[in-house]
Amino acid sequence: MIEQTPFRPSRRRSLAWLAALAASVPFWTASAAMPRRIAVTARRFVFTPDRIALHKNESVILELTALDVVMGFSVPDLGIRTDLPPGKKMEVPIHAAAAGSHLFLCDIFCGSGHESMNGLIEVS
Repeated sequence: MIEQTPFRPSRRRSLAWLAALAASVPFWTASAAMPRRIAVTARRFVFTPDRIALHKNESVILELTALDVVMGFSVPDLGIRTDLPPGKKMEVPIHAAAAGSHLFLCDIFCGSGHESMNGLIEVS
């Protein structure tokens, strides 16, 4: 009777396979799945930036922060709406499916000058 020993690959062979596997995965795979993040601050009576340029079919996350009072962030064309408590970062995902311009605005009255607190998302 012949005794069989289990197959045990050498450490060097295992490391070679691991290196070959890692080299075959494109370096951009991980970053392609990560949406771009855009920081937006809101303070009486302005959003900064007040113009946001996106590419068609691009997904982004807006990182919104109010600096002084409770604000509202609304993009009526895209069905997006959130409250912005002061000092707390709110993340709002956006997928720009079609080209066009979309107005965003503060929809919580924050004082005299509130009416002009808006910006534009431009998708090209």
